[in-house]
Amino acid sequence: MLAIFQKQVAHAPQELNSPRSGGASSNNKPRNPDEILRDFHAAHPTDAFSTSFGGGAALACVGPTSASASSGGYQRMFCGLDDIYCVFLGRLDNLSGLIRQYGLCGRSTNEALLVIEAYRTLRDRGPYPADQVVKDLAGAFAFVVFDNRSGAVFAALGGNDGGDSVPLYWGVAADGSAVISDDRDVVKRGCGKSYAPFPAGCMFHSEGGLKSFEHPMNRLKAMPRVDSEGAMCGATFKVDTFTKINSMPRVGSATNWAAAWDDAI
Repeated sequence: MLAIFQKQVAHAPQELNSPRSGGASSNNKPRNPDEILRDFHAAHPTDAFSTSFGGGAALACVGPTSASASSGGYQRMFCGLDDIYCVFLGRLDNLSGLIRQYGLCGRSTNEALLVIEAYRTLRDRGPYPADQVVKDLAGAFAFVVFDNRSGAVFAALGGNDGGDSVPLYWGVAADGSAVISDDRDVVKRGCGKSYAPFPAGCMFHSEGGLKSFEHPMNRLKAMPRVDSEGAMCGATFKVDTFTKINSMPRVGSATNWAAAWDDAI
């Protein structure tokens, strides 16, 4: 999967920017979004597809044939419903229970469509705490949701307690765009030193930023990261067990969901 969002859509955390990006060699310089998208298609020449949106967003995915060979057998999905789009990688072990919970019995529903419905519940029909909605998703998964009507971005990475997880990386392109992908090489080539693993157990919203859904009462802190060459790279994020959030907000509409998220981090 690949998702690219220009700065007017989503701001990646400042800590993802490497101080070396500006003076990096030509081989390590960040690329522009169109170059990153072309690189993704070149890496999957026969079964990659993508869609671009007028507001400065692009989503891409590859078909199931290459997915089984390159991602540990995890399924990949790309779905759209009511101008909401989801790229999903992995599996939900409790999909049947979630289908009943969201009242989707009788409909043909896969993991990506379920995530879209969960997002719509957060956006339109709260109040629900966003962290609890994501925490209810049991399994190993990564997803990126783009709401083309509101321009909102919602992404998360979850894994089983036994250590089963889906790879996910994010970084900053040459023009400041946020880049998210399970393909480390695509992110590394596209973002230079300004990339890092997406933190497991966390969710990202374009208005509210990054937050842990596994430990919603704790803040996140950026941890400096140095590569094998001794160069500073984009920071990773860890739960700060010593810093608590005062209260957990409840959320309703898209507007107060974003505002409530901002107040909590």
